[in-house]
Amino acid sequence: MTVRGDPTTGRTTTSWSNGLPASRSQVVDFVGCSYLGLDNHPAIIAGAIEAIEVHRSLQWSHARTRLKFDPLGELEDILSGIFCARVLAFSSCMLANLGAMPILASGQLTGGSKPLVVFDQSAQISLPYHKPVLAAETRVETIGHNDIEALEGLCRDNSVVVYICDGVYSAGGYSPIKELRQLQERYGLFLYIDDSHGISIFGDRGEGFARPQFPHVLGERTIISASLSKGFGASGGVLMLGAAEHEELFRRHSLPYAASMAPNLAAIGAAIASCKIHRSAELGQRQRRLKQRIDLFDRRVATAEQGNSFPIRTIAIGSETNAIAIAKGILDGGFYTSVAVSPPPGMARIRVCITAGHEVRDIERLCDGILQKITETTGKPYPLR
Repeated sequence: MTVRGDPTTGRTTTSWSNGLPASRSQVVDFVGCSYLGLDNHPAIIAGAIEAIEVHRSLQWSHARTRLKFDPLGELEDILSGIFCARVLAFSSCMLANLGAMPILASGQLTGGSKPLVVFDQSAQISLPYHKPVLAAETRVETIGHNDIEALEGLCRDNSVVVYICDGVYSAGGYSPIKELRQLQERYGLFLYIDDSHGISIFGDRGEGFARPQFPHVLGERTIISASLSKGFGASGGVLMLGAAEHEELFRRHSLPYAASMAPNLAAIGAAIASCKIHRSAELGQRQRRLKQRIDLFDRRVATAEQGNSFPIRTIAIGSETNAIAIAKGILDGGFYTSVAVSPPPGMARIRVCITAGHEVRDIERLCDGILQKITETTGKPYPLR
């Protein structure tokens, strides 16, 4: 369900049914991914505005190989310090991933040998979307979600393997980084991890879920991509690289980086302002507030993710028809959730994104609404058997 709306305060949105202003109503947003509630932080908004006013421009239509905003260089330097890596900034994480895929397939990151590229079947769409680009250059396979045994078999049978996955998955769950690192040490596995849903909510400086599980020096066999538009609360995407030669390679040959697709000044200013929050005590306060709200939800509604510290929860429904009806009923009650549908049929879930911006009463009322609508729609109490 697509809802047209205007943000107001916190997680509340003014929605328009059928696009008609006369049908406006207030709904609490549980689909957005601003996990720390930074997307409407006054300092971040002010940073975006100030950057435009100071530099008297929004966007330079120059290739970065020729001319680059000085504030963009400043942002990359600050992010490199936060993530302890060589950071390149892009206007979106999808573009960061797009630019990386041909370079991965070329073998330039793996000693000149074209790798077998293996995708986790649950990797978010900005990763497998580029499979045809990779397949034009090298062999591509997909394995089951978090199937370490299958991945190890491919590592044994192939001299060079790249594994592409999420850090935190958008439909709940996470990658087994410890086991992946063991394969990396045993077989030389190259890891490409998109940690868009883990950034900011973990780490003393918001380094994310994946980055803290690697050595201080990231190394030449790991790349981490991430969005600056979710927990980070700004706009854009980044690549974290561990080797100077990789940085030079991407700056010259990643098309979205080299061409005129740099983040605009508003995005840069917002991201620099968010960096200041990430280096302050406020980050920890917001992380703790998020954890409190996750714990509250877990006490009220049982899910497969119950007990973990990630902000995404999925309520198993089964029938796609029932899941849509339940989500519609929850929306009519003033709470916007989404339906997650994946093969095989009959595996539909209600997806809930919890943020530090939600009020306690909103989460309590949402939980009551979920349990009520499930019973009304299915005739059975939750959890469904």
